[in-house]
Amino acid sequence: MNPAHPDSDPAPAGAPGTDGPAPVVTRLSDTCWQAVEDDRVVGSGDAARRPDGRLFVSVDAWHGTVFDRIAAAMAADLPEPLHTVTDEADHDTTAAWQRAGFTPVRREWGYLLPTDPGATGLGPVRPPAGVAIVPAGQAQEGPLRALDRVVHDEVEAGPGWPAMPAQILPRPAGRTVLDPSRYVVARQDDRYVGLLRVAPLTRRPRIGLLAVCADRQRRGIARAMLAHALESLHRGGTDSAWAEVAETNTAATALFEGIGARRAASTLELVRP
Repeated sequence: MNPAHPDSDPAPAGAPGTDGPAPVVTRLSDTCWQAVEDDRVVGSGDAARRPDGRLFVSVDAWHGTVFDRIAAAMAADLPEPLHTVTDEADHDTTAAWQRAGFTPVRREWGYLLPTDPGATGLGPVRPPAGVAIVPAGQAQEGPLRALDRVVHDEVEAGPGWPAMPAQILPRPAGRTVLDPSRYVVARQDDRYVGLLRVAPLTRRPRIGLLAVCADRQRRGIARAMLAHALESLHRGGTDSAWAEVAETNTAATALFEGIGARRAASTLELVRP
């Protein structure tokens, strides 16, 4: 899928109407479709099942009629529900998916986070008593994987993954931590109780996951991990990071906006039920 944040581009969908014979859409594989017109490839479609089970689709086509034909072919071939993600500012693509029977179900805000402690106000922030922050690359892999499994289980038992950010990395079955060196961890009483993952994307690092065990929340642990991660990025010469927050996640929204994060984009997840 094409994440709608600054390191990716949404699939274009131009004005409806093309000249010449109608494009022919062919399914090339279980996950790929192609539209051909006058012996030219004029569009393509892709499908991918996320680790949480959701099936996401994307279309790359310049003309609205081509987009519509590919989307219709994919909808006919695939089991529903189908999901897709668009940049909310891309009105043409959003309208194209709606023509195909997709309805917006959730919104994510994209934030630019300053890393300078002087700008965030996080300079004086320290972990709560008894909590230590383990820098990225220093966490023990076994306990980190165990904590990540606990976090995933708590999400599944609570709001569920459909309520979580749509932009999650494809992972081999059963594996949730691909690169332990990317994680900042909070340790309390010889137990890992919180984690923060930083993904080193091309334009700017991305805060891909920030989570604290349910029985350790509301104690300032997330704020302390964020302070550590952003200060480390600042020392490395990075002036801003990126994060995505579901519109309904008021706690994370308050945390980011409280440190001067700027809302810079919004992403819609649409579903064809």
